[in-house]
Amino acid sequence: MAFRAFTQTHVYEKQAALKEKDKSSIQCIECYDQNVYIGSRDATVQHLILPSSTDGDRIKTRDGRVRKLGSSNPVVQLRVVPLFNHLLVLWDRSVTALNMFSLEPLPALKKIQHVSLFEVCDSALVSQKARVEMVTSSSRRKVIRIHVVGVDRWEVVKEVPLVQDPVALAVDGACLCVATGDRYLLCDVSTGSSQELFPHAHGRQRVFVTSAGRGEFLLNGPESLGMFVMKTGICQRPPLQWPQEVLAARVCFPYILTLQPQVLSVYSVLDQQHKQTVSLRGAKGLHSTSDGVLVFTERDIFSLRLLPFEEQVQALVRLERVEEALVLLDGVQERHPLDSYEELQQDITCLAGYVHYYQQSFSEAKYLFIKGGLDPREIIRLHPDIQCGQCEDFQSRLDQENKARDLQALWQEDRKALHHYLVFLGDFLRAVRGTERGLGCSREVDCALLRLYAELGDDENLQQLVAFPNECRLDHCVPVLERHNRYFTLGSLYQSHGKEIDALEVSFPQTPQIVCIRFVLCNSRMFQPFFFFQTWVKIVNGAHKDPTCSDVYGHIVWTLSQLQDSDAVWKFADWTLHKKQEIGVQIFIGRPPDAPLETQDVLAFLEKYPLAMLLYLEFLIHEMKSEEERHHSRLALAYVSEALRKEEETDLMKTRGKLQQLLWESEFFDVSVVYERIKSTTLHAEKAILLGRVGEHAEALQVLVHQERDLQAAQAFCCRASQNQDSQFRRTLLLTLLQIYLRSDDLTNAAMDLLNDNAQVFTAESVIRILPDTWSVQLLSQFLVASLRQTFHQRRMASLQKALSQVELMRHKVIWVSPTGWFTFFFARLNILCILCFLFFFLLSPLQMQTTKTKFRLDEEQKCKVCQRDFAEPQFACNLRGEMMHTRCCGPSSS
Repeated sequence: MAFRAFTQTHVYEKQAALKEKDKSSIQCIECYDQNVYIGSRDATVQHLILPSSTDGDRIKTRDGRVRKLGSSNPVVQLRVVPLFNHLLVLWDRSVTALNMFSLEPLPALKKIQHVSLFEVCDSALVSQKARVEMVTSSSRRKVIRIHVVGVDRWEVVKEVPLVQDPVALAVDGACLCVATGDRYLLCDVSTGSSQELFPHAHGRQRVFVTSAGRGEFLLNGPESLGMFVMKTGICQRPPLQWPQEVLAARVCFPYILTLQPQVLSVYSVLDQQHKQTVSLRGAKGLHSTSDGVLVFTERDIFSLRLLPFEEQVQALVRLERVEEALVLLDGVQERHPLDSYEELQQDITCLAGYVHYYQQSFSEAKYLFIKGGLDPREIIRLHPDIQCGQCEDFQSRLDQENKARDLQALWQEDRKALHHYLVFLGDFLRAVRGTERGLGCSREVDCALLRLYAELGDDENLQQLVAFPNECRLDHCVPVLERHNRYFTLGSLYQSHGKEIDALEVSFPQTPQIVCIRFVLCNSRMFQPFFFFQTWVKIVNGAHKDPTCSDVYGHIVWTLSQLQDSDAVWKFADWTLHKKQEIGVQIFIGRPPDAPLETQDVLAFLEKYPLAMLLYLEFLIHEMKSEEERHHSRLALAYVSEALRKEEETDLMKTRGKLQQLLWESEFFDVSVVYERIKSTTLHAEKAILLGRVGEHAEALQVLVHQERDLQAAQAFCCRASQNQDSQFRRTLLLTLLQIYLRSDDLTNAAMDLLNDNAQVFTAESVIRILPDTWSVQLLSQFLVASLRQTFHQRRMASLQKALSQVELMRHKVIWVSPTGWFTFFFARLNILCILCFLFFFLLSPLQMQTTKTKFRLDEEQKCKVCQRDFAEPQFACNLRGEMMHTRCCGPSSS
């Protein structure tokens, strides 16, 4: 079945004898509303009245009046002026006005002589004005005249000259599009200017121009191209390729109808594609109507009426030309708004998506499905193995039953194609999940996704689906997961649907598991975590096999650590810690801040799990920065117990390292309690640290030297204990260690090494004082040289430091005494001479005495350096060279 945009109806057939055929044939037609006017070759004008409704493919017209204009010359053009009930006739190179109903001539409107063409302004514009404009082309001069037509007169208001005689013209307001013998022109009536468009090479019978509406003209251009030209001279549409033998063309948006001698072709303005062909033998011309066109031959008139756009769109859809349907629907909406546009657009967009879907063009199908707002159940129902029970009752708006059966047959033959369709289904459902369409059927979408993921083995998406809030129906999804051995996912599904577990009782009332759930639901607040934990526990214990998850135990621990329900945590904590203490303790360590557990309760619970206890105490001290004495003491005791337990194992040193670090660094544990625990053990290094913490350094060193027998540890103890202390404290510790070495004959070499390694710390006199008399100088030579060198170095450094300090002091004195010092800074803008005099006579000498604090001896025979007189008063002054003088003799020359 071919697509039809227009329906053909036979409107009129002229009855005549054969001998009169050539004389009475139809030459032109005009139409207004139900009135049709025929201009014949024998100078006759006939009025026909069309019925308001059609019956089949024929219309029974009613004959009106007939007017004979003369004995010869055909009627060339007919135009109606509905505003004044005028019918304008171009006959015998003149325009005559008749009454459009009676066809009587209008005497007040005299003939306009010598007219080759004429055109009346568009009737849609006429109703907006009180006058009608008519354009005529003179048959004698190369000129176009503009007439104003009234009820009883018409007059020329303007003339526009042309270079060539026009052969066709069309009017749009103040713009004329004129075809001459070899070119097309645009003329502006208001300004008289013209613009050449392009040349053509057609004969006179093939040149035409017609109005395309909205300031646009359609021209028969060169190379058989239909050219759309705006009245501004530009083209906004691509040209249309049409046949060579085109007699006429008309625009009936959104179509272009082109007339050829035998057929009429219909093209789309929207996509320039050929849409329909109508056979019309002997057709001569076209005339536009409000709902289509009239086509006439020498004897017949046919009406081509535009079908309603909804019918056209649906016809294209039935022909699976959905892309064209979408283009048509979007194109006509602006000019011819459809009441059902949105719904129709969505349906067609979805159908277009189905076309791509069946062709396995899945990316285009997904885009169109989403754009058209396709109900996800439309796709789900095509997969009987995926849909849940509710989709079976879904009533589809789109008829795709036959295609669905074809898909079933394809999938049975080609499993690879089925896989592609399933992947697309998952991709589409993920895209619409959470949207308005998806939320309307969220249960069906989630159930379909779960079944789909299980079927495809997509464990990552499957786990992600059930781990977050979802609308999966347990009665449909639980059997699917059990059938595919997805027990870990089943537990996650129970976890997200704890409040719906009792719904299973309706579907499986005989299942023992449901009875257990019902019991827990009625007797405990922790029914929700109970069931999904039990499922996971069975996987860990080996009761269920699930190859998709390798660390179910770790997931259980993480889930318990995040649970708000503390009862559930205590319920499964025993099983968790019994499996692996070092991992299970994370249920207490990894808890979020908003779900804490009482620390004392946790410590009491962990009493029977020593390794977990130790890790939890480390968390409290190192992560939570606890300063409670009981926590630090318990951690130290836990380290002791762990170290004693691992005496024969390889990781003993790691535990002892942590214990020693805690004993050195912690300020909060009870030293006496820890010492009581380890004093009778072999943890000698730790015992020494505790003795050092209470100030028993000598005893601590005794333990390290004689019990631990670790001389390096003893020396390291001295360095560690003397941190943040002065050098004397470290020297004392090392002297104590040296004395311990000297008391044992076996440790002579150790004592010698201690002296040589720490020569910069020991002083020679303190060492010599405690050394045995039997030691020779040669034995001590290395130590003595290093010690004396260090002593000399220290003394020289002290002397140098003293000298530097004195230099610094003198610099400050010069700054204090000099006239260019800080006094000058404050009085720089005063008279320099006054400042110097004031400083010298009143402040300089006493200030020098006070500053230097030097003693001067004044004898009876001592004379003033300036005046050479004796000193009679105790006051005196001294210059920079140490010479004494009277205070009154002080002056610039004396300094």
